[in-house]
Amino acid sequence: MPPTFIHQFLCVQIVRALGDNCPPDHEPVYDLSLDVNRYSEPRPDVVVLDTAHVDQHPPPVEDAILAVEVVSRDSKVRDLYDKASMFAAAGVNRYWVIDPLGDKISLAEHVLESKPHRRYAIAQQTTEVFTTDEPYRIVIDLPALTARRDGFLGRSKPAD
Repeated sequence: MPPTFIHQFLCVQIVRALGDNCPPDHEPVYDLSLDVNRYSEPRPDVVVLDTAHVDQHPPPVEDAILAVEVVSRDSKVRDLYDKASMFAAAGVNRYWVIDPLGDKISLAEHVLESKPHRRYAIAQQTTEVFTTDEPYRIVIDLPALTARRDGFLGRSKPAD
């Protein structure tokens, strides 16, 4: 299914927040496939990439320092398990899952547990202001995003 307005709104807001303090040799982008292997090109909703290979399409997954998925009703299992295991196996150190489907928008930060096992452990999960210093200083105001989402939904008109 195509993404919803709320999904796309959140992706843009996350890219904006990730752009603040982003190192000059990295850049956040949305909806870009990554080259994992000759059979897999997963497309995270948002990814922060080393800009060394901007002319290569798709860029190698090794350039990703953070992958972000915004959950949709039809993507929850794929985002929480399938993509997570693929990114962990490929060595992406950080993987965020943002869930806008609950009463409050939540963010779960998954961190690569150890190189030999290549699986994620949840470092933190919150519906409050999310702050981290890894891979660089990032602040995501989840209550503000929840309020904006709720404002949009409160103004939306029922479909005919």
